[in-house]
Amino acid sequence: METTLVILKPSSIQRALCGNIINRFEQKGLRIAGIKMMQLDEQILREHYAHLVDRPFFPSLLRSMMATPVIVLALSGVDAVEVVRGMTGATNSRKAAPGTIRGDFGMSGQENIIHASDSPENAAIEVARFFRQEEVFDYGRLVKSAVYASDEN
Repeated sequence: METTLVILKPSSIQRALCGNIINRFEQKGLRIAGIKMMQLDEQILREHYAHLVDRPFFPSLLRSMMATPVIVLALSGVDAVEVVRGMTGATNSRKAAPGTIRGDFGMSGQENIIHASDSPENAAIEVARFFRQEEVFDYGRLVKSAVYASDEN
């Protein structure tokens, strides 16, 4: 099983989309391993978006991500990073395919509803950035045999 990070951005909070988005992940068969609401600050955002800090749009990104609290999720499942990225859609919501979270709910490149880890390596780093070890849970689900074949665990 793999665990990945998802951030429901302020645009999700403001538009009351969080329940719909979380429901999609659960319906897909992903397991919530951790969930919490938190207010992001500049320090954690500079760390999280270190690859973007020198870009001209970074101050706008900071304001956007600190506009409201966010909901952070650790989601687990087979190939969770790839599955969540597929469900999320293209970064620019206008270019995201219908049926994806951004394709169905977004119209912006920056106010794009959701962040999802882009690799298993980054997922591990990002989950550790937003969750203490004791905040991420590994538990069995009764529906596991209905979600995965016996050789997919």
